Amino acid sequence: MSGGAVVKGEAAMRGGVVMRGVRTGWVLARHELRLMACLGLWVARRTDGVRDGAAFGYARGQAALMFGFAFVCVVETVAMSVLLGDWPAVHAVVLFLDVYTVVFVVALHAASVVRPHVLDGGALRVRRAVHVDLRIPLERIASVRRELRMTHERADGELDVAVGSQTTVTLELTEPVTHVTFLGRRHEVRVVRLHADDADGLVRALAGSAHPPQDRCKPSLR
Repeated sequence: MSGGAVVKGEAAMRGGVVMRGVRTGWVLARHELRLMACLGLWVARRTDGVRDGAAFGYARGQAALMFGFAFVCVVETVAMSVLLGDWPAVHAVVLFLDVYTVVFVVALHAASVVRPHVLDGGALRVRRAVHVDLRIPLERIASVRRELRMTHERADGELDVAVGSQTTVTLELTEPVTHVTFLGRRHEVRVVRLHADDADGLVRALAGSAHPPQDRCKPSLR
């Protein structure tokens, strides 16, 4: 291989790395902006994307943990302010980071509140904050059941949308749907597990929808 070809190959590789870095940076920036938008909706007591559909929340399962974490961050902020009082420049930087961390944690919870699961006339939107938004056509749901799971092992074709490390509803599909991950990767899934505060209500609503699941399983606990 000639020296020119090697140089071109290295340049192309560096260009690819730069482009991936730019795309990742854009994804992270968009994520932050969407979280802040959700925080605004939460303060205004509004929801996102529900419209005329039926909303099924899932945030209660993590509320205590998130606010507990936010409280710890506030305590840390106060402690660092005392310790760094003699270094104003460092104190200003650390204070900004600490305050932003508190806002970020609250925004994560806010996004879970304002973006619930939504059941409308033709589909179920399975969501979690701004990280997951999966639309499942009702005619593709083969079965739905109330199933409590506290542990989840990764498996091909399965998606676990856990809250507080638990899922309470399991959906099995007649054909796969495409799940797009946070960084844009695409996966085909045929089994979806999710958490809903009113799991029984969600199962009943799906069973009574225009396209009821073909198979209705009894509730189970694991």
